[in-house]
Formats: sequence, C-alpha cells, structure tokens
Amino acid sequence: MLYSKNRTIPSPITGYHLDDEGHWVAQLECGHNQHVRHDPPLVRREWVLSEKGRRSMLGFRLACKKCLECAPHDARPPVSEECPD
Repeated sequence: MLYSKNRTIPSPITGYHLDDEGHWVAQLECGHNQHVRHDPPLVRREWVLSEKGRRSMLGFRLACKKCLECAPHDARPPVSEECPD
C-alpha cells in the first residue's frame, strides 16, 4: 500500500514510559515510541497528566510517521505506572 508524505499509519497505544527528562512517551503496537506531551496552547493532551487519563487512552490509535519511514523499532524501557515524586 502506498501512502503520501502527508499520511501516517495509525497504531494503538500499548503502554507508556517516562523519558530522561520526565516527559511521557507512548509505546505503540507497531514498535515505535511517541512523545505525548500536554503543551498548551499548541497541544492539549490533559489525559497525559494522570494515570487514569493515560490508562483511558490505551488502545487509542496515534498517527505513526516512523512507520511510513520504515524506521527500526524504538528501545523500550519498562512501562511506567505513575509519575515519580
């Protein structure tokens, strides 16, 4: 299947982890990772701020540009359950 440059491939969220700077990263079923920041006014993702919110988005399909680029799978640290204090 061919995709244009403006297209993406949707992939379900399977878990999350925190990066080295404490930002939440979604782990996608396709093997890629994607930051899911709440950064208003540019990006409003209030669901990222709580465990309940993140859990509610498991299975939600995020657009994965890395799949279009045939990028190798990303490293997967253990899934984080809660924000560190």
